[in-house]
Amino acid sequence: MSLSIERLLRRRTAAFIARTALTFPFWASGIVKLVDFGGALAEMTHFGLHPATFFAVATIAVQLGGSFLIIVDRLAWLGAGALGVFTGLTVIVAHHFWSIAEEPARTIAFHTAMEHVGIIGGLFAVAILAARPSSEPV
Repeated sequence: MSLSIERLLRRRTAAFIARTALTFPFWASGIVKLVDFGGALAEMTHFGLHPATFFAVATIAVQLGGSFLIIVDRLAWLGAGALGVFTGLTVIVAHHFWSIAEEPARTIAFHTAMEHVGIIGGLFAVAILAARPSSEPV
């Protein structure tokens, strides 16, 4: 790796941007649900989650809280774990392609589920890096 790229990747700003970008789907969704709580309730009801208020509040708390922990790099392992479990559960609840018969809904759900697996991998990497001593090389 070139020295200039290595220097760039070791900058705190680069790490902050990476953490913010990785968590973007979560904090953006949490903010939207917070601003349009009625829409959040409708989404929970659509996916059969009752009581809808409980699941909407829990979803917002996990999305915003987990994102915050990762972005500020404090208890990032906890935020990554919470968002990883949440993301895995969304595959089962909302993107269960294996039980969808009609196309293109089945294919769309499949690709969304696969993207979620990739995000879970990124969150796992955050947790691994958070477990390393700050003096240990990346």
